[in-house]
Amino acid sequence: MAGVLRGGSALPDLEFAVEDAAGVRLAASVGATRVELCAALAETGGVTPSGGAIRAACGQGLPVHVLVRPRPGGFVYTREELDVIGRDAVGAVRAGAAGVVVGALAADGGPDAEALSRLVAVVRAEAPGAEVTFHRAFDAALAGGADPADALARLARAGADRVLTSGGAPDCGQGLGMLGRLVELGREHAPGLQIMAGGGVTAELVPGLLAAGVHAVHASARRRAGSPGGGTGAGSGAEGRAPMDPELAAAIAAAARRD
Repeated sequence: MAGVLRGGSALPDLEFAVEDAAGVRLAASVGATRVELCAALAETGGVTPSGGAIRAACGQGLPVHVLVRPRPGGFVYTREELDVIGRDAVGAVRAGAAGVVVGALAADGGPDAEALSRLVAVVRAEAPGAEVTFHRAFDAALAGGADPADALARLARAGADRVLTSGGAPDCGQGLGMLGRLVELGREHAPGLQIMAGGGVTAELVPGLLAAGVHAVHASARRRAGSPGGGTGAGSGAEGRAPMDPELAAAIAAAARRD
């Protein structure tokens, strides 16, 4: 999980959200640490990709972390849905994924530590070295009033390796202050948990994220709809974007690796 060292200081991990093998190759070409593989990013914010897409992505030489989300919408799941998430997560690591990206909320609005513990257990029973990331359901929890220290502690107790978060805000720019607070709280309440900033990340925003102390940066490198070269995808924020843009990806990577 740790970034590599340069000049005595740790560089952050860099992850790109991709939808296919071509996206993995592009991420690798700009020096990404890993990718998050998902399907229907523009239409839904991301759902579980197909088995074929997972196998193709895992053959590109970069660690692939598969989003396992059975449907768009909220993050409170039935037992049947959690069973599907568990089966899909096991299928992902069997197909070669280095890890999975999951998330579930409890009735009190905070992270569902019990469900997460079960998911971590079934994934690591299949692949002991597999990593588990808790996705931006964490931001829904924070936006709903969950205590950030307790939310981090729940993830740590359940065995998660990292959390993807914008600090509970619509994007990382607006959540910058909370991201810094999460890093500080994590040292006490979840010392082994990696804080990965994601949501509306641009090259211009990266220095502020690194100054806040985040351990990793997650980006989609997609131009917003209506911008030069942008697409017309539905949704807003990280959705509503065109496919991954090589120039944006390279700029984000350069900003993340700047001494």
